[in-house]
Amino acid sequence: MIFDKKDNITIITQEKASIVELVKKLDVLYNRFKNDNVIVSLTSLKPIALNEIVEFLKISNIHRKAKNSFVIVTDKVNLDEMPDELVVVPTMQEAYDIIEMEEMERDLGF
Repeated sequence: MIFDKKDNITIITQEKASIVELVKKLDVLYNRFKNDNVIVSLTSLKPIALNEIVEFLKISNIHRKAKNSFVIVTDKVNLDEMPDELVVVPTMQEAYDIIEMEEMERDLGF
């Protein structure tokens, strides 16, 4: 797992371990990025099943409730199957765009 911080965005890149292991590590390290917008990059992993992506639901909900963005980047899932509570996009640029839009919405009070 690689952490990279740019301004108020923390990018977490997962290269090898399973999704379940990643989510457990994120729970442990949550204080490290709790005040940032988060992008979790899973682009280097094999195809990802829906039940694996759903593992992020708890941490995503906690993070979003604290008024921060939580975006997962992978092109190895069927985006139509993703639950509405999770933000999953196929590219890093789309992740940055989502964060920018969500920050504007928060600034406007939506």
